[in-house]
Amino acid sequence: MPRKTDVPNSTTTPGVAPARQPARAYDEKFADLHAPFSNHEAAVAAGRCYFCHDAPCVAACPTTIDIPLFVRQIATGVARAAAKTIFDQNILGGMCARACPTETLCEQACVREAAEGKPVEIGRLQRHATDQLMARGGHPYRRAAPSGRRVAVVGAGPAGLACAHRLALNGHAVTLFDARPKAGGLNEYGIASYKTVDDFAAREVDWLLGVGGITVELGKRLGANLTLDGLARDYDAVFLGIGLTGVNALGIAGDAAENVRDAIDFIAELRQAADLAELPVGRRVVVIGGGMTAVDAAEDMHAALAG
Repeated sequence: MPRKTDVPNSTTTPGVAPARQPARAYDEKFADLHAPFSNHEAAVAAGRCYFCHDAPCVAACPTTIDIPLFVRQIATGVARAAAKTIFDQNILGGMCARACPTETLCEQACVREAAEGKPVEIGRLQRHATDQLMARGGHPYRRAAPSGRRVAVVGAGPAGLACAHRLALNGHAVTLFDARPKAGGLNEYGIASYKTVDDFAAREVDWLLGVGGITVELGKRLGANLTLDGLARDYDAVFLGIGLTGVNALGIAGDAAENVRDAIDFIAELRQAADLAELPVGRRVVVIGGGMTAVDAAEDMHAALAG
């Protein structure tokens, strides 16, 4: 995608590049998609739940969180207990509350959706609970006594982080390796900016590591400065959580041409950009694909451009 160029004899507003916006405009466009609930709003939203015994929302949840229980805990004013219910099943429940397509999973299965076309806002309630606990600091779990065992976890994305956390809880000493300069994997590099603001991915990693017993080593790549043989020699066990290794090519002429990008790389570049006005986005962009990643890329590109 072409970078901005200076146009001779043109007049521009200081600090605004062609097809770009002032910094304050980016702050507004990349603000939180859904504002978090206040305590009162959360109590009202939780009060709409029927607290089903055989809850279809739980069956629709990939991590089988006990949704009726945590919603009831919010309704009765114990959001911290609600967060613990969530984290027991999904230690990355804060990010999932922001990024999970709840509208096609738990909320679509909600009996309120079937009866009224308006489900209980499970995703926002989950965010309310997890944000409340994380904002207070501390950690709701206590490590077991040291086991004397050492485990290497390769990949500091969601799978690696969840594995490292559970191993640390059981008293094992964990070393978490990742090839990139930041931990978090797709949570840090691959989720659209409008879904996770204020460096939440990094803050969630810091919070998770607060359980103790986990050492993070970044810039370590398997096959470069790490080997399986070496890890197997130095550790009692090795977990490989290397995650998404690439995207499918179109397999058509020109799919490797200049300015043809895959959505994951583009979103990563945008999320790590120090200055969005310098991001190489052309005035006319075509997005091929209609899934959530394609939509995320299109939304981010639209927000990055003026107008």
